[in-house]
Order: sequence, then structure tokens, then C-alpha cells
Amino acid sequence: MGCFRVLFAIIFPPLSVIDKGCGSFIIVFLLTLCGWVPGVIAALVILNNPN
Repeated sequence: MGCFRVLFAIIFPPLSVIDKGCGSFIIVFLLTLCGWVPGVIAALVILNNPN
């Protein structure tokens, strides 16, 4: 996970996980709508997952 990706996950979480699949994008998008912090946490967890 690069520094650019972490910065992008903090600024706008859904776009940082768009290449991980549609499901990840939708989950992070919905969590970001609920609140910015849950969206950032979910994006960072998805980006840290090696699979």
C-alpha cells in the first residue's frame, strides 16, 4: 500500500478501493455516507488486505 493510496483513502475513501471490486466500493461508499470516519477505516482495512 503506497503513501498516495493512503492519502487518497483519507481524502475520498470510495475511489481508493475502486479497483478492489464493486462490492468493496459499495460497502465503503455506504459507510462514507454514514460518516467519514467509518468509510476511511473500511478503506484502509480493504487496502491492507493482501488478497
